[in-house]
Amino acid sequence: MACLLESIESPQDIKGLNIKELNQLASEIRHKIIETVAETGGHLAPSLGTVELTIALHYVFDAPKDRIIWDVGHQAYAHKLLTGRQDRFNTLRKYKGISGFPRRCESPYDVLNTGHSSTSISAALGMRTGIDLKGEDNRVVAVIGDGSMTAGLAFEALNNAGHLRKDLIIILNDNEMSISPNVGAFSAFLSRKMTSRPITGFKKELESFLKRSGVGGNIWAVLKRSEDSLKTLLTPGMLFEALQIEYVGPLPGHHIESLIDTLKNVRKIPGPVLVHVLTKKGKGYPPAERRPDLFHGVGPFDIATGRPRSSSQSRPPSYTKIFSQTLIRLAREDPRIVAITAAMPAGTGLDAFQKAFPDRFFDVGIAEQHAVTFAAGLALEGLRPVVAIYSTFLQRAYDQIIHDVCLTNQPVVFAIDRGGLVGDDGPTHHGAFDLSYLRAIPGFTIMSPKDENELQHMLYTALKNNGPTALRYPRGAGIGVSLDWQLREIPIGKADIELEGSDVGIIAIGHHVITAMAAAKELAKYRISASVVNARFVKPLDQELLTEVACKTRNIITIEENSLAGGFGSAVLECLADNHIGPVEVCRLGLPDRFVEHGSQELLRKQVGLDVPSVVQAVLSMKRHKETVPLSFAEVHALPV
Repeated sequence: MACLLESIESPQDIKGLNIKELNQLASEIRHKIIETVAETGGHLAPSLGTVELTIALHYVFDAPKDRIIWDVGHQAYAHKLLTGRQDRFNTLRKYKGISGFPRRCESPYDVLNTGHSSTSISAALGMRTGIDLKGEDNRVVAVIGDGSMTAGLAFEALNNAGHLRKDLIIILNDNEMSISPNVGAFSAFLSRKMTSRPITGFKKELESFLKRSGVGGNIWAVLKRSEDSLKTLLTPGMLFEALQIEYVGPLPGHHIESLIDTLKNVRKIPGPVLVHVLTKKGKGYPPAERRPDLFHGVGPFDIATGRPRSSSQSRPPSYTKIFSQTLIRLAREDPRIVAITAAMPAGTGLDAFQKAFPDRFFDVGIAEQHAVTFAAGLALEGLRPVVAIYSTFLQRAYDQIIHDVCLTNQPVVFAIDRGGLVGDDGPTHHGAFDLSYLRAIPGFTIMSPKDENELQHMLYTALKNNGPTALRYPRGAGIGVSLDWQLREIPIGKADIELEGSDVGIIAIGHHVITAMAAAKELAKYRISASVVNARFVKPLDQELLTEVACKTRNIITIEENSLAGGFGSAVLECLADNHIGPVEVCRLGLPDRFVEHGSQELLRKQVGLDVPSVVQAVLSMKRHKETVPLSFAEVHALPV
């Protein structure tokens, strides 16, 4: 049988296929996604669950004239394959390859950059309104998952859509999962248990019974005329109808013919319409169907077994794991400690805490704003809440951090995972801005450990602190240091001298202290004596130590994996200026004033100048030691890392 997928260059090429051919195409797309993600890693289960839906959408609608907007973008791999990116699909999530998410710069079919959840309905309503103002007739479709529908932004958009009465189609992809199993009243409300065979069977049996009776035909006609009332009573449509949004469904999400027929009809309905589609996350790949949570986002794996490909060398435990283990240990000693996550129990390591302390664990769903204010309420009652959220997602709760936590100086601990470059998920997921946006808040203590051992001491310190505290750590494995059994409190705002030197002071925050130490070792070969300072705290800074090093060396390098604009290096410059220290030459190394693309962490750090050779080059460029012959840029980058 000829491969249909290879002949598809654009969505126009599928419009002439019959149902049998469309089903064959769905099978081929699944095979291609599994085959590719097994090599590159990626969001497997979500994309496998939306194959038929994607085909039906592109069959019925005329993209890119008609706008199809994918919420988050975890489920858009089939969309990429149908829109001219087959020849590049093997570069998925690789450096300079195609993104794992929709990107406007990548294809005209990607009408919105996505990566964070719950944005699709708001953006779609804006596009619909803009199209109307221009007098055009394009259709607009937003595809959103039931997990994403737990966020307040989605409800705000639904409320406004019902008010504006714009012609907008919302596809609710209901697989009862986001990354982890969904939580909350709304998720239960959407549950297919209310809308599956029992309800359908009841309606059919009622119709048959009434038609067999003498007056049944008339009664059934009355009931049919009242179908909207029955629908809203027995299905999740009740909520959407109350918001003035027409509800259609629930529909089987893997039946292409019924999806196509429904979407064709829905095109004709004026005003906002929500189509409720039931899908299976991981559809077509048994390991992913059995454990969709494990296959939501995966690294390279063996297709036959579903197991991750074995690494040739064992790796130290991740920062996330050390955080989790330490928090559980501390919670055994202090019953006031509670843990909160926003739909990421496994990713943040809190799944282990949940098992140990189910009554003290709270997954609030994709609702970072609520998570922070909820934590503030817990703190006001004397508890010690730890809010574990990825850096990039914490951006969504900035006002709540200021207004509900910091303004009243509540002892909430923010465990900021994935601080800095995260790798293959790219610019929507890099934790590039947290040091900048948190540093401006009065009374906020911000610290970052040099290694996993210091991480556990910092968590202990944060839980002893009587004000808001952020503990920021990177994605990935630690460096393999041994862990102290006795936890100790670190003096707030005190840095640590790792190495004494006289020619240059390298002041680093977080895991780049290790980078600084390696650079200092290389610089010693060229008779450049470097002091290395483990700043430990971004706020408050150890002004006494930093000014002392600056006065001694007169040459300062700062290293951070955060935006240079307003970040740690800026804090050091402010410190020197406020203390009238000079003349001092300062070179700040960090993330540039642009969004960093996707790629491996190691490669990206090299590209932005945060590897050992880059630090060495920065020092050599700053200080020309009279007995040292400076290396060329190429020679420096040949140094061992």
